[in-house]
Amino acid sequence: MISVLRPVNYNFNFFNTLKATSTPLTSAKTPLSISIRSMATGNDVKITSWVNPDDKSGEFKRGQSAFRNWISRKPGAQFPPEKDRYHLYVSYACPWAHRTLITRKLKGLEDIIPYTAVHWHMGELGWRFVTPDENVPGENVTADPLNNYSHLREIYFSVDPEYKGRFTVPTLYDKKTKQIVSNESSEIIRMFYHEFDDLLDEKYKSVDPLPAAFEKDIDAANEWIYDTVNNGVYKCGFATTQEAYEKSIPPLFSSLDRIEEHLTKTYSPSTPYYFGKDLTEVDIRLFTTIVRFDPVYVQHFKTNLRDIRSGYPAIHRWLRHLYWDIPAFGETTQFEHIKKHYTKSHGQINPPGITPVGPVPDIMGKEEEVNAAKK
Repeated sequence: MISVLRPVNYNFNFFNTLKATSTPLTSAKTPLSISIRSMATGNDVKITSWVNPDDKSGEFKRGQSAFRNWISRKPGAQFPPEKDRYHLYVSYACPWAHRTLITRKLKGLEDIIPYTAVHWHMGELGWRFVTPDENVPGENVTADPLNNYSHLREIYFSVDPEYKGRFTVPTLYDKKTKQIVSNESSEIIRMFYHEFDDLLDEKYKSVDPLPAAFEKDIDAANEWIYDTVNNGVYKCGFATTQEAYEKSIPPLFSSLDRIEEHLTKTYSPSTPYYFGKDLTEVDIRLFTTIVRFDPVYVQHFKTNLRDIRSGYPAIHRWLRHLYWDIPAFGETTQFEHIKKHYTKSHGQINPPGITPVGPVPDIMGKEEEVNAAKK
């Protein structure tokens, strides 16, 4: 039996001393007043400004996805399932895009929905495609194969010249109508579950990450895991005040404790997934955050009360099973993209752009454990 939970004191009294001896984390500099159409998004906020400069709370508030269309098998659908009609734009660094790559592979959609991965760096014009002289690791990290655009933003402006939102991945693009179907990852993966089943072999039709018997439980788990874990790490990392950061840490680690307790109770060799013997959407959505936790979030987003490999043994076991045993998870994970993107794109967090060497390895082997400190 694994000894699991070591409750953390979430009162954070030690911050009182810190506040009395340190300066606020908010910048004293006035943000540059630059036309967004030349910088990033089409509104008054730079794409690299994750918290609105006018929001004195310093809290990160994620915006809503702008494109929410649906690919459907229903007769007369605006976007019917067709082979090679849709193109998926992703970043290997992005956990939201990573969901779609995992699901695409689980469902056997590789020959039906091609994809292109952008360069790991996000600058003031947003995600860019690699240039011919660049050698960046990862499958399909290429120039834009459809329009030879230099940046993802050009796809958005080709669809809507007055677009004023962010240029996000994943982006699911319809080559026939030259429209963006969706840039909402949670909906793209659900389209992938069954809307293309008529084009698939039987073995892939049976893959169902959202079984009816667990749908309510999956939706309930998704709700709190998204708010406190998937998005919770960003609330910690993008906070621009000490208060906003402190507010975001306790919900994150309380939820990790809750996940740890759940996986400890439900695990057996025949029930390795979040809901037991069958892999579900919860595993997909949670994995993309947890696999980035130790390599990036612990240091870069300051989520350093514990790491996964030494602080959460049941989560660590669950993570490594998915990574090493299920190709859709391990083969779509690119740690170089992950580490370089966060540390070299978020200048407000890490101005020098230094990428830490550790942890080593990025993910541990299934039989490896953290070495205890010797006295």
